[in-house]
Amino acid sequence: MNESTVSRKSFGTIMGCIGAVLTLIGAILKIINYGPKIIYDLPWYLIIIGVSVIAYGVYNIVNIEKLGANIDVSRKTVKTILLNNAIILALIVMVIVIAIIEPRFLQMRVLRDILSQSSTKLIIALGIAFTLLIGGTDLSAGRMVGLASVVAASMMQNPEYANRFFPDLPVIPVLIPVVLAILACMVFGALNGILVSKFNLPPFIATLAVQVIVYGACSLYFDMPPNKSQPIGGISPSFSILGQYMLFDSIPILIIIALLFTVVIWFVLNKTVFGKNVYAIGGNRQAAVVSGINVPLTLMIIFVLAGAMYGVGGVLESARTAGATNNYGIGYELDAIAACVVGGVSLNGGVGKVRGIVIGVLIFTVIQYGLSFIGLNPNWQQVIKGIIIAASVAIDMTKYNKK
Repeated sequence: MNESTVSRKSFGTIMGCIGAVLTLIGAILKIINYGPKIIYDLPWYLIIIGVSVIAYGVYNIVNIEKLGANIDVSRKTVKTILLNNAIILALIVMVIVIAIIEPRFLQMRVLRDILSQSSTKLIIALGIAFTLLIGGTDLSAGRMVGLASVVAASMMQNPEYANRFFPDLPVIPVLIPVVLAILACMVFGALNGILVSKFNLPPFIATLAVQVIVYGACSLYFDMPPNKSQPIGGISPSFSILGQYMLFDSIPILIIIALLFTVVIWFVLNKTVFGKNVYAIGGNRQAAVVSGINVPLTLMIIFVLAGAMYGVGGVLESARTAGATNNYGIGYELDAIAACVVGGVSLNGGVGKVRGIVIGVLIFTVIQYGLSFIGLNPNWQQVIKGIIIAASVAIDMTKYNKK
C-alpha cells in the first residue's frame, strides 16, 4: 500500500453505509424469521453491529475538526492499527469460529450469560488495573474477594437457617454487611499501600505478604464456632438479589453494576487529576516526584481504592452464588492481571485503557464459556489462555521497545 490519505468525511460515509447494510440485513432476517434453528439470534447481532458502525461513522463526520480532515492509510499506519487492535481481532475470530462449530452460540441468552459471568471479574480487574498502571501489581486481590464474600454472607443468612454463622444475630439491613465487607478489604488495601509507599517494598512482595495474611485472617474468621469452616449457606433473598436480580426479567443486575463501575473508573482515570497522577507515576516515577505529585499519598489511595473494588467484587460474588467459603476468589488475581495485560495494560506501567480491560475480561470469559459450550476438553482452555497471555505480553514488549 502506497503512502496515501482518505478524507474523514468519506471514511465516515463509508462506515455509515456499511452499518446501514448490516442493519438492513439483520432487520430483514428478523422480519421474515429466516432459519431460526440455523442462525438463531444472528439478526439481532447484525442490527447491533450495524447501528454501532453507523454511530462510528457519524462520530467521524461530526468530529472532523477534532480528529483531522484526513486519515492516513499508509502501510505503516495500517500495521500499527492492526497491532494495537490485535486482541480485538482475536476475540472476533474466536466468536466466529465457535459460532460456526455450534450455531447455538449465537443466542442472545449466551451473550447475556457471558456478560453476567464477566461482571464481577471486570470489577476486580478494574481495581487491579490501578496497581498495574503504576508499574506494580496486587497478588492479594483474590483473597480479598474471598474475605468480602465470607464477611458479607456470614451476616446475611435466613433467621430460620439451622447452621447460622451468628445464631443470635437479628435481621439487619443489607447495607451493613456490604459496607463492613468492603471496609475490611480497604483496611488490607491500606496495609498494601503502607508497605509499598512508606517502606518501599516491591508491590509483588508486599501484596504477596498481605495475600497470606488475608487468607489466614479469613480462615480464622471462617473457622469460628459454631460454623467451624462449614460452607456458608441459607443466604437471605434480600442479599442474594444483589447478584441475581433481573431487570425487565431479562437483564442481570450484575451487568448494570459492572457497567456503572466501568464508567466511573473511566472517568477517574481520564478526567481527574488523580487519574493523570496514576499514569504519570507509572510512566516515570522520578519525573512525577519532580513535578510535585505526592507519590506516597497517591500510592496509598490506589491500593485502598483497589481494595474497595475487590470488596465489591466479593460481595457480588457471594450474592450471585448465594453462599461463600474461605476459598472464594482463589486465583482471581491472576485472571484479573492476565485480562488487564491482554487488554493492553503495560506491565511497565503508565499505559492502559478501560476499554482494553473490558475486552480482556470478555476474551477470557468467551474462552471459558465458549470452549465448554462446544464440548472441548477444559484443559484446552488453559493452553489457549497461556498462548494469548504470552502473545499479548510479546506485543506489549515490542511496542515498549520501539518507544
